[in-house]
Amino acid sequence: WGRDHRDWEAYDISIHGVVWQTNKWDPTQFDLSKKLSDADYVGPTCQYCHLRGGHHNVQRLSTVYTSMGMSNADRGAPLWKEKRDTWVSVCDDCHSPRFARENLQAMDEACKDAGLKYTETFKVAENLQLDGMGGPMP
Repeated sequence: WGRDHRDWEAYDISIHGVVWQTNKWDPTQFDLSKKLSDADYVGPTCQYCHLRGGHHNVQRLSTVYTSMGMSNADRGAPLWKEKRDTWVSVCDDCHSPRFARENLQAMDEACKDAGLKYTETFKVAENLQLDGMGGPMP
């Protein structure tokens, strides 16, 4: 977990990551010696959202591992409602609950679309292989 982790890359190019990159050289902007609840950051670090309660229990907030082929899971289902509400409460430290819900929904849709494209692409490659058109990897 760190810069070689794909979640770091996603954060780094997000609006929150850009705020961090822009301001990280000013120690008054991100005083990591303060408890997160006492800090007055210009934008959230990974820790601000994912280390709530002082521990690294990211799983209690996440809804679905999309990398496990579950990108089509219905995140509006009752099973995920409590976790989604928890995420909204994290986001509404800085954003309105409506903004948080709409953006979380947009991220869900993007994950779903990416999962569908991955499945579609994998099926094309599988069919090429079955038709004898997929040679060995170089």
